[in-house]
Amino acid sequence: WLFLLLVPAIAMRLWSEEYKGGTVELLFTMPVSVGEAVLGKFLAAWAVLAVSLALTFPAVVTVCVLGKPDYGIIATGYLASLLLAGTYLAIGSFTSSMTRNQIVSFIVSLVVCLLLILISHPSISDFFTSWSPVWLVDVMSRAGVIEHFDNIKKGVIDLRDLLYFASVIAAFLAATGITLYSKR
Repeated sequence: WLFLLLVPAIAMRLWSEEYKGGTVELLFTMPVSVGEAVLGKFLAAWAVLAVSLALTFPAVVTVCVLGKPDYGIIATGYLASLLLAGTYLAIGSFTSSMTRNQIVSFIVSLVVCLLLILISHPSISDFFTSWSPVWLVDVMSRAGVIEHFDNIKKGVIDLRDLLYFASVIAAFLAATGITLYSKR
């Protein structure tokens, strides 16, 4: 839930500030392709999020001193959080590339990320189960981030969950590149 506010706040300036300041033209006159610029900004912002996530490590040290935790679950929890941050960041990068206004980018990114959470929430699934086909409920629950995040967080590293996060990140980064290329 913290990432729902933190990541769109970091992502809102990725491209909208470039448009607002007029530096996007300067960026694209450099010998850098649109894809390289998108990937570079994404990886830089993801590194900032990874460092902020790593700053929570003293809590892990405290738990290790006071007890005997399961280190595998701690490691997969960090991996799940990093993948979730990357997913939200790719969505935020896309929304930032669509508008000049940072606040609009923040709000749209927040709403899209919230929809990815809510689409697989049990209360929403139960609502759709009463009147919609079973296959639609299955698609909705698999499209949301909760199931995939929880699986990795519990220590179960399944290729389907990793592919989910990788495909959502790749799709939104590709959409960012297409948006920037069309505005170029």
